[in-house]
Amino acid sequence: MNGTLYGVGVGPGNPKLMTYLAVETIETCPVIAVPAEKRDHAMSYKIAQQMVKGLDKKECLNLPIPMTKDKQTLALSYETAAGQIIRRLENGEDVAYLTLGDPTIYSTYSYIQRLVKAQGYEARIINGVPSFCAAAAVLGESLADRSEQIHILPSSYGIEEGMAYKGTKVLMKAASQLSKVKQILQENDMAAVMVENCGMEEEHIYFTVEEMPEKASYYATVLVKEK
Repeated sequence: MNGTLYGVGVGPGNPKLMTYLAVETIETCPVIAVPAEKRDHAMSYKIAQQMVKGLDKKECLNLPIPMTKDKQTLALSYETAAGQIIRRLENGEDVAYLTLGDPTIYSTYSYIQRLVKAQGYEARIINGVPSFCAAAAVLGESLADRSEQIHILPSSYGIEEGMAYKGTKVLMKAASQLSKVKQILQENDMAAVMVENCGMEEEHIYFTVEEMPEKASYYATVLVKEK
């Protein structure tokens, strides 16, 4: 009998935000997988390590994915990762793929899951706390009230069109384009708050666009609300 692949969301940073189901799933899977060269290089592993006993004793598939927009390069990486996972599933082993935040939101895992399922293997998603929900909680603010809309925008692919939408804008993956993001916000006289490394020891909150640095760590989320 083949094993099952689980995409496990470990939340945005604070290990206590991991769900009971996420911890239980990781504990029961004999094999884990991380999107990095080594398990210790994966933030998702470092988070789970604080809540899952014996995690360091589990076999780990190191499945690095290059930081590139080249579709061919990415496709090859996804296929390689899926192939390694499938070999474990064929041995009857369940695999827990650890991913930051929630696996359904701009996650590498989704591409790998599609390939695994296309080959006829079972795959399931264990959802986690999304980074922007955790950021809003840290700020003590709601993301939207009553009829207000929420728009989630991937900043690394451009946000100009999305910034015209009514309601709250969540700018994810903002770090690599932060200088451009700041420029757009200032040109449109928009108020925004950025939470960097939410839930981690290095957490930092920038309450205005002017406070935001020109560069930030990968784990930066910007929340834009209408004045």
